[in-house]
Amino acid sequence: MKTTFISPHRWLALCLSLLLCGQATARTLDVSMRHTLSGQPLILDSLRYQNASKETFSITRLSYLLSDFELQNRTGEWIHIPDSIAWVDASKHRSDFHIDSIPEGTFQAIRFSVGLNETLNHSDPNQYPADHPLNPSLNNLHWNWQGGYIFLAIEGHFRKAESDLTGYVYHFANDAQRTTITIALPKVLTNDAALEIDFDIAALLNAPKPLSFTEDGASTHSHEGDPIVQSLKHNLPGTFQLRRILIAKETVAAAPLKPIDLPASPTPYGFTISQRLPIPALPLDNPLITERVELGRRLFHDPQLSIDNTVSCASCHQEAHALSDPKPQSDGVNGQVSRRHSMPLFNLAWKDSFFWDGRAATLREQALIPIEDPREMGESLDNVIQKLSADADYPPLFAQAFGSGAITAENMGLAIENFLLSLTSYDSKFDRAIKGQATLSDAEQRGFELFMTEFEPRSRQYGADCFHCHGGGLFTDHRLHDNGLESIQDRGRGEITGNPADDNKFSTPSLRNVALTAPYMHDGRFDTLEAVIEHYSSGLTQRDTLDPNLAKHPKSGLQLSEADKEALVAFLKTLSDPQYIQN
Repeated sequence: MKTTFISPHRWLALCLSLLLCGQATARTLDVSMRHTLSGQPLILDSLRYQNASKETFSITRLSYLLSDFELQNRTGEWIHIPDSIAWVDASKHRSDFHIDSIPEGTFQAIRFSVGLNETLNHSDPNQYPADHPLNPSLNNLHWNWQGGYIFLAIEGHFRKAESDLTGYVYHFANDAQRTTITIALPKVLTNDAALEIDFDIAALLNAPKPLSFTEDGASTHSHEGDPIVQSLKHNLPGTFQLRRILIAKETVAAAPLKPIDLPASPTPYGFTISQRLPIPALPLDNPLITERVELGRRLFHDPQLSIDNTVSCASCHQEAHALSDPKPQSDGVNGQVSRRHSMPLFNLAWKDSFFWDGRAATLREQALIPIEDPREMGESLDNVIQKLSADADYPPLFAQAFGSGAITAENMGLAIENFLLSLTSYDSKFDRAIKGQATLSDAEQRGFELFMTEFEPRSRQYGADCFHCHGGGLFTDHRLHDNGLESIQDRGRGEITGNPADDNKFSTPSLRNVALTAPYMHDGRFDTLEAVIEHYSSGLTQRDTLDPNLAKHPKSGLQLSEADKEALVAFLKTLSDPQYIQN
């Protein structure tokens, strides 16, 4: 929906006209959240703001859930809008949403909840479609194995006077924190309207109960009685202010994606996942069919895709290593080596960006890039097409997978995408223990508890704090983070965006099968899980881009005991899938 601003006088005249003509038939309400600080548009990743305690701070993440929208008619009755849920995220540029099923009538106020009612909050998060606001793979706001959602997440960095830069993480959650927001409308609301609402960070942090990151605490996970949470809850009603009312213009909906070049009689591929995983967003224009999966499998293992016919995709993504490489950098053609460590290639159906730096938006795009990389396969796509066309096996395989039978770069990408999407992993000792089919040892159970517990001395929590980036059934949030590695010569995401705020940020790999995918990190610098845990335990490199969830920890690190380190390793080893151990 496009919006057009109208003056209050014109708005009043329009409302009166609609009332007199009996045309008050609102059906859809468009809402646009405008994130501000003291009335000015919020700029993310910018250490330019100051709170009431004279602390300079930035915001790197602002994400929240709104629900249970209601409209008050002119008699004072509140009309509940069923199934009205919205997820808003500033860094994802997700600030606009619409509320359907608006009843006929005229309305003088709107109210909604920050957070969810108890039923929704404790519902099964894996039941929701891929594009639903409560799908945990979409919003990254679920509390993972502990249950429930984070209602509001605000994260960033701060500095007090000339002190060192550190991080803050405020996660506002739990049933008792659900907060009702009521906004009076200056004029009655009719027809297909649009509201623009300000969300003011200054009001959230400063008034009427000012918060100090230094004095009150740099993190909260909404434990009962936490004064930070009480202040946030007290400040929330003043955070939302109506900016203006607009009239929404109807726009033509985008045409749904149609399958690309399907064969006459495709065979649907049985894509099976665990009920403990979110529903993925499989590509609608490249549905999984057996013919494409098998063609993609053949291409993935074929060294003809390289210039000297010696390197295949499988050369760097080996099944015995959970589709990763035991070398820090993989061997390419002509004595070259890859720039970065080869990431494992399972559960890719849940990702929305690929490579360590997130440069590819789709798997079909990602699949073709290594072919032309001089460090990896060093071949041109045109030459690959000529090789496949001359190979007697491939023309019939392409004819089975595509209606046109054409051997093209696009069809190669679609076939490899189909194959990669079919690679899933969800059957480990840990998964079986969750289902009551196996038992974790005392050390493994202790490791799991450490993994899922935050490090927050203020609330007497001393866990390993792994779950912020590696939580949920996928054991990754699929976001890009700076995890404090020392001496990075690689800009990571910043190399793609050109934004210094993205420097040193790399995609978070899943910890499933992590015992099989050594060495670790984007450059393969750590040979063992013990070395990885020591990295987080003994202190990280401090810099402006360090993820707030890590920057809030002591400069000396978590200082885990030897027993706790061993327990974490024991737990991580329970995440190995037998299909890779046996294959």
